[in-house]
Amino acid sequence: MTKVLVVDDDALVASSVAAHLTAAGHDLRSAGDAVESEHIWRTWQPDAVVLDVLLPGGSGLELLTRRRRDGDATPVLMLSGLSGVDDRVVGLEHGADDYVTKPFDARELVLRVEALLRRGPFDVNHAPVRVEVGGLVLDEVARTATYRGRVEELTPREFALLSFLAQRPGHPFGRRELLRRVWGWTFGDDSTVMVHIRRLRKKLEVDPADPELIVNLRGSGYVLVPDGTTEAVGTRLVPESQETP
Repeated sequence: MTKVLVVDDDALVASSVAAHLTAAGHDLRSAGDAVESEHIWRTWQPDAVVLDVLLPGGSGLELLTRRRRDGDATPVLMLSGLSGVDDRVVGLEHGADDYVTKPFDARELVLRVEALLRRGPFDVNHAPVRVEVGGLVLDEVARTATYRGRVEELTPREFALLSFLAQRPGHPFGRRELLRRVWGWTFGDDSTVMVHIRRLRKKLEVDPADPELIVNLRGSGYVLVPDGTTEAVGTRLVPESQETP
C-alpha cells in the first residue's frame, strides 16, 4: 500500500482529500502546519506528498526546498489558491512535480497523485546504464550527467527527461508529448516540462539563457543537439525569454 502525506491547514480540504485517497487504497497521514508535516515527511517517508503552499509555521515552498536540498525526490503535488502562470512556475521551480489550484475536484486530484506514483512509459530503471552523445555522458547508476568536463547530480525526473532526449538526439518533442512519454501523464500542467528543462540548463549549459545542448526549435519543441552542431538549427531557435508556459 502506497503512503501519501496530505499537508493542508484547511481541515475540510485535508479531510476530503484524505477520504478520497483512502478510498482509492492509499495509506494516509495528514498534517496541518509546516513543522508537523516536515517531521512526518522525514520519519514516515511517504511515497507522495500533497502539499499546500500556505501553511502555519512556514510556507510549503520553503519546506519543499529544504527536502529537495536534502536529496529527497518524493513526488509532490502542490495545492494553492493562486492560479496565475507565474505562481505555477514558482511552485514547479521549487521542486514540485505537479500543481493544482483551489477549488479542485478531489477525484481529479486522486488521479494526479496516482499518476505521480506510477512510472511513466519511459522507465529510467530500464534505460541503458550509460548513454553517450556528443560531449554528454549519462551514468544511470550514479544518476549523473557529465558535459564539457562538469559532473552534475540530477533528480530522478531530470535524469529521465535528459536520458529520453539523449537517446533521440536531433529529434524535437513538444511539451505535451514529453509530459506523456517521460512523465506518463495524459493530463496535468505541462509547465513542469519547461521548468525541468530550465533546471537541466542551469546545471549543464555554460550560459543557460543561450543554450547549446537542449534547445527549443520554433514550432517543433525541445531537442537535444549533439555537441558542436547548434549552428545547424540556429535559424529556428527560440530564445529562452520567449519560452512561455
